[in-house]
Amino acid sequence: MEFSSKLLENAVYEVSQLPGIGKRTALRLVLHLLKQPEEQTELLANALLKLRTEVNFCKNCFNISDTELCEICANPKRDETLVCVVEDIRDVMAIENTSQYNGLYHVLGGKISPMEGVGPQDLNIIPLISKVREGHIKELIFALSSTMEGDTTNFYIFRQLEGMNVATSTIARGIAVGDELEYADEVTLGRSILNRVPFENSIKAN
Repeated sequence: MEFSSKLLENAVYEVSQLPGIGKRTALRLVLHLLKQPEEQTELLANALLKLRTEVNFCKNCFNISDTELCEICANPKRDETLVCVVEDIRDVMAIENTSQYNGLYHVLGGKISPMEGVGPQDLNIIPLISKVREGHIKELIFALSSTMEGDTTNFYIFRQLEGMNVATSTIARGIAVGDELEYADEVTLGRSILNRVPFENSIKAN
């Protein structure tokens, strides 16, 4: 792709680094920004800079937050004995949109994937085990996507919990095998949460 301006080329290159955006889409977005009032572009740039420099991670669940504790963890109406284990913030948003879950979350920050060099030590697993060991949690719901990496992560955490007094369950397989949680429709995801099954049963099924 030939560019008439180095500034344009640099902008397109940076935008194309975003996931799912190729050079042509990046060019279209950059040209769109050029057509907007200058203050509109400044608002976008400032919002991104502010996000990068000021965003926090909840000290309890590792969800993205503006404060030390996210709104979910700080809500006294949430069931603190029930914790849903998810991969990232997108899964929290997907489950919250179902309005079928009233517990807390624990965001792992990824899945175990030897192919990508991601091991248990790279995820927020140790803090999760520590929370369970404190004895306040009665049930953990594994809500990772039904991929090989998701199942491996679930099983690893399950083995770490052996001997601890906590129930473990997994969302029902209304979510197709291989699907990412964030792409499930709200009704299917909501039913999968409500109709969750003991994790031991999901191991036998596999």
